[in-house]
Amino acid sequence: MKSEIIREFQRKGRRSDAMLRDAEIALLPRDYFGYSRQIRCEHTLVFDIVRCSDARIAGEIALRIGDSSEQFYLGHVGYHVDPPFRGRSFAAKACSLCEPLLVGFGMRSAVITTDPDNLPSVKTCLRVGCELECTVNVPLAMSERLQISAVKHRFIWVLNPDAPVRR
Repeated sequence: MKSEIIREFQRKGRRSDAMLRDAEIALLPRDYFGYSRQIRCEHTLVFDIVRCSDARIAGEIALRIGDSSEQFYLGHVGYHVDPPFRGRSFAAKACSLCEPLLVGFGMRSAVITTDPDNLPSVKTCLRVGCELECTVNVPLAMSERLQISAVKHRFIWVLNPDAPVRR
């Protein structure tokens, strides 16, 4: 299943075709990275979040597959929505669209980390059904190497193995 997802991601990316979509957004494959020594994850898939109504790029979502001490603080899912597109739940919609891919990689749960003061991201986590596991202090060396904040909320997202693929 993993190799099928990666092949489809690469094929759709070469053709600039959406891999997943709903009525408002589409996820266009942008970058694929195999094993990363920096964050020690097996695969990273980065999608552009594109607004369907005008095909403008609204942000991005990255899926980091694997587990490591770095990913403990980074999480499996990372997203960013550009300011003009905020307040429309695009990050939550992008997460939901990616759920079947995470399941396809054999994951039963995913971690999303946020800065405690990033209320829109906290709301996104709650909107997709995550539960706050804990708040952690990131070791200084890890924070500096990964260029992340010193404190992170860790949210756990229990994935639905029957989540529909929306293409």
